[in-house]
Amino acid sequence: MTSGLFARDRHGDADAEPGLVDFAVNVRGGPPPFVAEALTSRIGDLAAYPSGDDEQRAVKTVAVAHGRTSDEVLLLSGAAEGFELLPRLRSRHAALVQPSFTEPEIALRAAGIPITDVVLTDPWELDPDAVPDDADLVVVGNPTNPTSVLHPAAAIERLRRPGRFVVVDEAFADITIDPATGIPEPESVAYRSHPDLIVIRSVTKTFGLAGLRAGYLLAAPEVIARLTVGRRPWPLGTLALTALTACVGPTGQEYAHGEARRLAADRAEMVAMLSSAGLEVCGQPRASFLLIRVPRALRVKQRLRDRGFAVRSAANFVGLDDDHIRLAVRDIATTRTLVDTITAIREEIASCPQPSPR
Repeated sequence: MTSGLFARDRHGDADAEPGLVDFAVNVRGGPPPFVAEALTSRIGDLAAYPSGDDEQRAVKTVAVAHGRTSDEVLLLSGAAEGFELLPRLRSRHAALVQPSFTEPEIALRAAGIPITDVVLTDPWELDPDAVPDDADLVVVGNPTNPTSVLHPAAAIERLRRPGRFVVVDEAFADITIDPATGIPEPESVAYRSHPDLIVIRSVTKTFGLAGLRAGYLLAAPEVIARLTVGRRPWPLGTLALTALTACVGPTGQEYAHGEARRLAADRAEMVAMLSSAGLEVCGQPRASFLLIRVPRALRVKQRLRDRGFAVRSAANFVGLDDDHIRLAVRDIATTRTLVDTITAIREEIASCPQPSPR
């Protein structure tokens, strides 16, 4: 794993320096009032260890939200912990559908598990037949970070094979919506109970809680038993358990679906502005971020930083290159300022060509 912008373990938070307008991190602005109030109400309980009642309340809330049983739910200290647990399945050959979030690769490689990268090309349509037949573990993001593509649930189902686990990273699923029907989470498989299906989700993106680390995993009880062998006690603190109950409960679901509708409108405006400025928006974005292709993107990124904007280079994702930039979806006024600044920077770069090599 190389260093700097190309390192697999580099994430958008490395670019979101204080004082910069943040287009680098795919997290909404902050927790909504009902979540903040729930967390504040528990500050006085922090002298005690996390309680079994809090854990069971959170587990039941997640189970009810997805039509699952409580023994199909594993609470996580952030979705990334779910990827850290995957080596306990003792896979012999893992296939990673790329480009995608880099943490599964880091965890599996650290465990010495052989990996095949199944690299999709723009517009990144999922081809289940491209996955090696002998892969006994397949990891796919839906919607995928950083491409923002939303794969059909039917295509996810086609990844299933005897003797294979399919892991679906749905960290951003709660903020997706069907543009035609308005149905939330249209391609989620979290509601499907299969013995070979593992779904990993997060509440920190949509609810502005990245600093808290809270997520969960849905799988068959036998799979969860394998994943949790030797797991440390009290893996989640009281505030994380409280956040899960608030975010996944009815009020949280209503909030997430409202955010999905607002985000879809902002994203459509953002795509229109970028396209009007001659910037190429890649694929059909469906999440809280999108990907653009910009020649000399690393130079553009640096000049944006100098002018007060943080953006995420996609150079460290398998299947992409240093001409791709990921942008978080922001409000229309903030996006317009970014687009105007990118346009000015590109004009400056075009007027000052690189010197010819000697």
